Amino acid sequence: MRNLRGVDLTHFKTDIEAALGSDPPTTVDEFSDRLRSVMDVHAPASRRLKRQRLITPWYSSISTQLRALKQEKRRAERQWRSTKLTVHKQIMASVKHQITRLVDSAKTTFYCAKVAAANTCKDLFSVANGLLGKVQTTVLPSNISPQQLAQTFSDFFSDKVKAIRDSIDQQAVVDCDFSVGHFEGEPLAQFHSVDDRTVLEIMMKMPPKTCELDAIPTSFLFNCSDVVVSTLTNLLNDCITNGIVPSGLKKAIVKPLLKKPSLDPNLLKHFRPVSNLSFVSKLLEKLVLKQLQQHLDVNDLWPVFQSAYRRHHCTETALLRVFNDLLNANDSNQVSVLTLLDLSSAFDTIDHGILLHRLESVYGITGTALSFFRSYLSDRSQVVSVRGCYSEPSALAYGVPQGSVLGPILFLLYTQPLSQIVSKHQVSHHMFADDTELYKTSPRDNIPSLLEAMQSCTTDVKLWTIQNKLQLNEEKTEAFFVATSHSSSFPTSMKIGQHDISFTGSARNLGVVFDDTLSMVDQVNKICQVCYIEIRKIASIRHYLTTDATKTLITSLVISRLDYCNSLLVGIPQHLLDKLQRIMNCAARVIFRLSRRDHITPFLTQLHWLPLNARIEYKVATMVFHVVDNTAPSYLSELVHLYAPSRTLRSSADSRIFRIPKVRLRSQGQRSFAYAGPVIWNSLPYNVRHATSEVAFKTQLKTYLFSKSYC
Repeated sequence: MRNLRGVDLTHFKTDIEAALGSDPPTTVDEFSDRLRSVMDVHAPASRRLKRQRLITPWYSSISTQLRALKQEKRRAERQWRSTKLTVHKQIMASVKHQITRLVDSAKTTFYCAKVAAANTCKDLFSVANGLLGKVQTTVLPSNISPQQLAQTFSDFFSDKVKAIRDSIDQQAVVDCDFSVGHFEGEPLAQFHSVDDRTVLEIMMKMPPKTCELDAIPTSFLFNCSDVVVSTLTNLLNDCITNGIVPSGLKKAIVKPLLKKPSLDPNLLKHFRPVSNLSFVSKLLEKLVLKQLQQHLDVNDLWPVFQSAYRRHHCTETALLRVFNDLLNANDSNQVSVLTLLDLSSAFDTIDHGILLHRLESVYGITGTALSFFRSYLSDRSQVVSVRGCYSEPSALAYGVPQGSVLGPILFLLYTQPLSQIVSKHQVSHHMFADDTELYKTSPRDNIPSLLEAMQSCTTDVKLWTIQNKLQLNEEKTEAFFVATSHSSSFPTSMKIGQHDISFTGSARNLGVVFDDTLSMVDQVNKICQVCYIEIRKIASIRHYLTTDATKTLITSLVISRLDYCNSLLVGIPQHLLDKLQRIMNCAARVIFRLSRRDHITPFLTQLHWLPLNARIEYKVATMVFHVVDNTAPSYLSELVHLYAPSRTLRSSADSRIFRIPKVRLRSQGQRSFAYAGPVIWNSLPYNVRHATSEVAFKTQLKTYLFSKSYC
């Protein structure tokens, strides 16, 4: 433990400059040691644990006044007990009322400031839980000492990955040709050095999180950034240009986290390892990632149907494409099979040899750049931390580092061949990190062939995962038929390898509930359930919050849920839209403390909240604008096409009109993005459609929808 509050940042910065200036360090480890030595002088580490009395955070501002009022209350109570006069009882009640008002005022001031300072939803959740009296504690197995528990977790996490790898190695591998293409173009042979300005820009954009491996707190490093940036840049450039990652940057602190609060904490399998890496290591990875992304962009090497960790790609764009294809299939009176694959510990079992070979042969990474990744993956270790106690270091022979910057991108490149395997079976697919969606459509009289093609595809996917040291979890894999109407003749299950996967009626897909008719009834019901729970929580602490603070909490915890993937709700029945609109109305009533009888529309306009149907139109129109602006994912751009008349018309002068495809059903085809996108876009005023930037478009679009809804 270090007493950081007593550190004089001015003197600390001066000492840091002196430690680095005279004889600059030549290695990252030496750099960290010098920073740590200065830290030891200003804030020495102490092993003694001080038991401090927990003081309510808002108490200090009113402690003196509150103490005086409590003394006055006790005097008034003694006087009333001795006289039993009504006037003395009234005096006592008046003092009690003053105490209550003082405490409420202090809580309101404190928590409103906390809400205003919160930058993330996590911070807002923390504030709300603090008001609700929920203390966020790390739940761990009981009756085990922290030292023993840390080692137990370390052995469990290591044995789990080893068991998966051993299980994969024991499976019979069928000799299948899953060859991928070879890189053709200018290889990435070396990462270029960077200047101080680049390092400083990336550094300041990173979150100020501190890891136990950091020599000094990240906030202190930011304060001394102008002093350390030159030395830090030279050290990082040595790593980048020479292709060597120092051993000190290949260590991780792992903390076990319970997956769900409802799970039994005494079972280790209910915990997931959360890795923390040093700030300098993440900074180095960001510098490398920037150049790696440029190489992938220039050579167009990104997987087309992979939406994770990519700019302008998200879960909503991925789901929108899958949803569009399924709706169009239903509109054509076809049947679809949707299969959601699940990989077990996918990031932890990646084979380093296969990954390095794929980086070189498929992505053209050679020379010192490839040496960097070889050094980055080798000789890594992790230590489990539990309540200040640490396990023995354990080597990481497999996988990409959890919690790292490069790890997710390396995983995407590792699993890229899956797209080619699926495409060979003429099965459509989409991937978001390790979540994979497979779907295929066919006429109703050809269901056996449809099922055979899907089973053949999943079998090859299973074989590929075995060859590439990944484990497909059949127990968590879900599949179901998607059709406008279902028949008893539909099969009830399908095979993946030797496992039977029973067809279900619905499944959760990237946070959205898909049902077998795409009605979105289950999704709307789920949204209502979760949102009303959050509204009740906020309503119970409303008296501690100002109107602005309440609005911030409502927007982050309720309205954000209404807006998540709401482009999938276009064209749903009005009664479902009404259910969601009632959530918004209820949220507004909590903000302004209104009764049910108060007319809500004036308050919605005061909040500048668009009604639910307008919010859906806003989201769909924004997606189409990205297509016009050439910033949308390619798999969305190919769904809509600009209108090109065969002869000159008055409308020919408008270059931003989309062609509306012909569809059959209002409940299916008209809800697809290929149809709804052009319809909503073409209905916008000329000035909105021809906005020159995204900011201008969104501003004009909201103004138009606002006037359309409330005027």
